[in-house]
Amino acid sequence: MKQRVFVTRAIPEVGIKMLQEHFVVAVWPEILPPSRECLISGISAADGLLSLLTDKVDGSLLDVAPNLRIVSNYAVGFDNLDLAELTKRGILATNTPGVLTETTADLAFTLMLSAARRIVESASFVKNGHWQTWGPELLLGQDIYGARLGLFGFGRIGQAVARRAKGFAMRMRYFDVVRQEHLEEELGIEYVEPAELLATSDFVSIHAPLNDFTRHFFDREAFTLMKKTAILINTARGAIINEKDLYQALGEGRLAGAALDVTDPEPMEKENPLLTLDNVLVVPHIASASHATRNRMAVMAAKNLIAGLQGQEPPNLLNPEVMSRQRGI
Repeated sequence: MKQRVFVTRAIPEVGIKMLQEHFVVAVWPEILPPSRECLISGISAADGLLSLLTDKVDGSLLDVAPNLRIVSNYAVGFDNLDLAELTKRGILATNTPGVLTETTADLAFTLMLSAARRIVESASFVKNGHWQTWGPELLLGQDIYGARLGLFGFGRIGQAVARRAKGFAMRMRYFDVVRQEHLEEELGIEYVEPAELLATSDFVSIHAPLNDFTRHFFDREAFTLMKKTAILINTARGAIINEKDLYQALGEGRLAGAALDVTDPEPMEKENPLLTLDNVLVVPHIASASHATRNRMAVMAAKNLIAGLQGQEPPNLLNPEVMSRQRGI
């Protein structure tokens, strides 16, 4: 009898076809994520779960999934997974690291350029019929070339952004809980503590995971440290920023602008006051949204799940201690 897999939303067809070669596959058919009740119904008889970052996988969900052996998360981040609970129950957990590094770095740099040069404002200015002539002070923005870039988080994506910034002769500093001294000379980047990073950067780009340290790290106190001319870019996790404090800082002129690919919550409510500000650019979590990258993510997530259900070690295992216990090591 074939094992059962529940996929919480349609992923690129290449991944679904890989799963269908081995398992009975049920895919949630709607655009919006399944409700908690539908998620419970879908997972109750499943041996494997292919989840998205919008799906909270915790103890109460696992209570109704007695056959579950693996959760394959279609994302790099896995803050939607209760990893400790999965590990305790002997359930494998995987993600899709590395595959979206360059695509996400592309978007981070795109957001920085767009916010600095007021691209969205300028396009709207033309579409709304306001363009009458060239003007010396029309829609003035900020230069990227030679500016000071601060990277909050310096993992794969932060490093990829630094490589792009090097081509713009940006003066770079970074903060990360793990110092990467071997890259500092290669990329021409300096390690500093958070307060100095915030105080000296023209652009601050967030590339850190969401955890107890980073949650709402960018709050009123942080914005007070930043330059009034600074622009904040976030392609990591929305909850790293306190959005109420961000709105206040932008409204009071204590910050020049923000460009966000992620929000808290997602989707951003249309009544959110940040959307009333001309110096805020928000896009709908599209950092990995290229055809090639999403296909690679689908293949990686499928390979992780197939390996786990076939008794092999998944390529991108988050809790290897589970596999060790299964092997009696």
